[in-house]
Amino acid sequence: MQAFLHQIASGLAAGGIYASLAIALVLIYRCTSSVNFAQGELAMFSTYMSWALVQAGASWWVAFVIVVVGSFMLGVALDRAIFQPLRHKPVLSVVAASIALLIILNSLVGWLFGHELKEFATPFGGVLSRAEPFLSAHEAGVLLVTLAELVAVFVFFRFTRFGLAMRAVAVNPSSAELAGINTNKVLAVGWGLAAVAGAVAGLMAAPIVFLEPSMMMSPLIYALAGALLGGIASPVGAVVGGFTIGVLENLLGAYVVGNDLKLTCIMLLIIVTLVLRPAGIFGKTAQVRV
Repeated sequence: MQAFLHQIASGLAAGGIYASLAIALVLIYRCTSSVNFAQGELAMFSTYMSWALVQAGASWWVAFVIVVVGSFMLGVALDRAIFQPLRHKPVLSVVAASIALLIILNSLVGWLFGHELKEFATPFGGVLSRAEPFLSAHEAGVLLVTLAELVAVFVFFRFTRFGLAMRAVAVNPSSAELAGINTNKVLAVGWGLAAVAGAVAGLMAAPIVFLEPSMMMSPLIYALAGALLGGIASPVGAVVGGFTIGVLENLLGAYVVGNDLKLTCIMLLIIVTLVLRPAGIFGKTAQVRV
């Protein structure tokens, strides 16, 4: 029984990382109606920047703050330079640009830092030992950081004018513009916030998966599965889906199909979700009257 509870608790910790990355995917989807396939590589790039700062002598949390601010600015800059000019182009243009950005960032980081595995320190070592034996100190820390992030996202969208403006732009950009909302500014901030959410996910994942240029490929797939399961346009759905996928991944790997086939099962879940409920559990299907 203890082993089973450990698998669930560990799955929730992994799900926190997927949920954080899924929120980033949802933010971009609501801005562009497309999936940003470079989201994982942006997170990986931010994590490498944090590692470089720590290697230069900065403390973990100082590097964390610098990287969060830098990631926000990077997200805004990418929107201004690449995705804003593509805003009224076909969705395929945005998809192609995000895939190109994925390859560029992966190659650039590999060229700068090499492809060998690097250890990435956790700031939670030994601090939350009361959570054991079900959770390691790092896993408990990941859960706390994820929950804090979720509360911040909820407060931002529910109680701030900018959050309400972002919701209005996501629902109907044309009407939002007529109401006086600067949609370009709102969407640029959306890209910045998505980059921050991705950076947090990368920093939490790196002590578990180790640092290397492809470290976020697998988390991105699980995060996408979580976002699709919960609803790609729903932040709440992304969170629930991310945690669900984390627990499912652990239970499937430990008790059902083993580690070799757990990703296959998650892929099947994506297909079944898209076929039976394309909008996801918490999503709403748009109805167009003609």
